[in-house]
Amino acid sequence: MHSAPTDGFDGKAFVRTLSGSPGVYRMFDARDDLLYVGKAGNLKKRVGSYFLKPRMEPRIAAMVAQIARIETTVTRTEAEALLLEAQLIKTLRPRYNIVLRDDKSYPYIHLTPLVAHDVDTDRPDPGAFPRLAFHRGARTGGGRWFGPFPSAGAVRETLDVIQKLFQIRNCEDSYFRNRSRPCLQHQIRRCTAPCVGLVTPEEYAESVRHAELFLEGRASRVQEELVAGMERASANLAFEQAARIRDRIAAIQRVQARHYVQGANVDMDVIACAVGGGVACVSVLFFRNGASLGSRDFFPRLGGAQDPGEVLASFVAQYYLERPLPDEIVVSHPFDDLEPLAAALGERAGRAVAIKSRVRGDRARFLDLARRNAGAALATRLASRQTLLARFEAVRDLLGMDAMPQRIECFDISHTMGEATVASCVVFGPEGPEKSQYRRFNIAGIEPGDDYAAMRQALTRRFRDAVRNRDAAGAGSPSCRPLMAALPELLLIDGGKGQVQQAVDVLNELGIEGVPVVGVAKGAARRAGDEDLIVAATGRTLHPGPESPASHLIQSVRDEAHRFAITGHRGRREKAREASTLEEVPGVGARRRAALLRHFGGLGGLSKAGVEELMQVKGISRELAERIYATFHE
Repeated sequence: MHSAPTDGFDGKAFVRTLSGSPGVYRMFDARDDLLYVGKAGNLKKRVGSYFLKPRMEPRIAAMVAQIARIETTVTRTEAEALLLEAQLIKTLRPRYNIVLRDDKSYPYIHLTPLVAHDVDTDRPDPGAFPRLAFHRGARTGGGRWFGPFPSAGAVRETLDVIQKLFQIRNCEDSYFRNRSRPCLQHQIRRCTAPCVGLVTPEEYAESVRHAELFLEGRASRVQEELVAGMERASANLAFEQAARIRDRIAAIQRVQARHYVQGANVDMDVIACAVGGGVACVSVLFFRNGASLGSRDFFPRLGGAQDPGEVLASFVAQYYLERPLPDEIVVSHPFDDLEPLAAALGERAGRAVAIKSRVRGDRARFLDLARRNAGAALATRLASRQTLLARFEAVRDLLGMDAMPQRIECFDISHTMGEATVASCVVFGPEGPEKSQYRRFNIAGIEPGDDYAAMRQALTRRFRDAVRNRDAAGAGSPSCRPLMAALPELLLIDGGKGQVQQAVDVLNELGIEGVPVVGVAKGAARRAGDEDLIVAATGRTLHPGPESPASHLIQSVRDEAHRFAITGHRGRREKAREASTLEEVPGVGARRRAALLRHFGGLGGLSKAGVEELMQVKGISRELAERIYATFHE
């Protein structure tokens, strides 16, 4: 790693010390805040272009004027530099880079593995009847994974089709074990009821195999096998069975006509970008195994960039950094690093990945559709953004602030009679909620139900981290977390004067100045939108009324803080109750508790299990199973 001195930075002199190797450079300002991360095939030439060009676009000139220090990292290849640049941008979120804000993992369809347990019981074994289910998160536990899908809606639509066509179960194993008669899914012909033995393991396995072929895009092979089965049934005079197979064939043909697209017989993503009004929209159409999985729109932070090609280059590098890669990526605008980026992604995937900008035929039609999607989504975004900006400006005017706040934080407390207290911190900016910066605080060591102490603890932990991270940033420490070093320009507290005073006291104790504090308290009518605002600096109470745009924004932020807090509280409460019930059973330690809850899918399934079923869990003897059973039933 190479670094320029921080005092009296001379860009031209620094460039003379650089090599012509490929690598990544990072630019910092006088406060040691990261300005920009870039990659280069030749560090000397690329970094030198910032200081040797007589003219630069205003955005770049403004950035260069702030540079106080540059760090470089040499890589072996330009492809390696491309991937390192994307990783650093996603992690560090520099001010002048285009940053993809995508905080959700993609959903998959999970087919559980076939695991038949050797259990001496008359009841069907759920391990012998795999289930198809929605999954988001780490892919562990075996089985097969189909996806990724662009949205949860696309997964649910596909699962709906699969259930109608092949009647594969989607229930949890704990629910399966406790059925004594078919459920509603069987009655509406979406499940063959293996839980009560209405289908043999062999027949069910055949349906599972057909579902797998269908999800792999080989529906034509499924049809061929079904046609052969229908003919055999007819020859054997099993006309009712032949009619059922005929109906399934017809259903598959209808689904194919609706979901499958001619010309998209490879794994392909079609990506278009539209830029306007300081906002960019990137629209992606997904095709897997010949099936259209729908689309998804992204709105990356631009950092001042306006060129669609530049936006696409950054998007593609960051988006595919940790995701499965298709065979083809079709983009609406060419960009300079198209071939090196394709090579870098191919190296990561272990196979060739093509990035194309000039296409014909069906691909051109898909690209035109993606362009229209991007344009329409951008127009909608700009309209909603103007509304949001108007609300931010209304807050500025209402509170008499010098400038429109760029970062609003709101704190809320949630508990049930003092149990499992959780505090939330949500963050809003002019673009809307910044969900990647939300935080929850599990409150401990206070008197149950003491909201003042809970608020003080949450605020202390949040702003103590801010002070530490800001100090670490000033010292150039690599452990600094820039997101938590930022201070809000408006701090909202869900509560009255007592909670507001806790916030003021914490800020004073930590030496933090210049953060306006406003309490959001229920008004006399106790209706949504009719809140009182308690301004800590003046002691005044404002009542903007339900028609005020400022009130609309503050209510939205407060409601989001409340939602985030109560979701965390419920999860913590249920976890505590599950643990406390099992902790009453002698001989059940932490590992056995975890194994029991995992095996039965939670406390609900565990409480319904019989002694024989409990004994199926590793480490649970008959004596211990009887004690567990007695805990729930006596």
